[in-house]
Amino acid sequence: MVRVGISGSIALITIGAILAFGVTASVGWLDVSIVGWVFMVAGVIGLILSLSFWRTRPKEVLTHVPARDFKVVEEKKTEIKPPDKD
Repeated sequence: MVRVGISGSIALITIGAILAFGVTASVGWLDVSIVGWVFMVAGVIGLILSLSFWRTRPKEVLTHVPARDFKVVEEKKTEIKPPDKD
């Protein structure tokens, strides 16, 4: 099974709309507006399937945090003296 995806479905709908509403030609036995309608229907079906796939996908849950090595760093404290007034 080929997964078209959201962008591919939108592209099919767009191309189908252009063929169905923008082109008035007929090539031999092939009616271009019918092909456009078929593309639009396929794009809508692909869009619905893609959205349902993304909605039902498992969400990754972090159940274990790996241990990390922490280093102890020495702190140096220095006093900052205010400047003397003249």
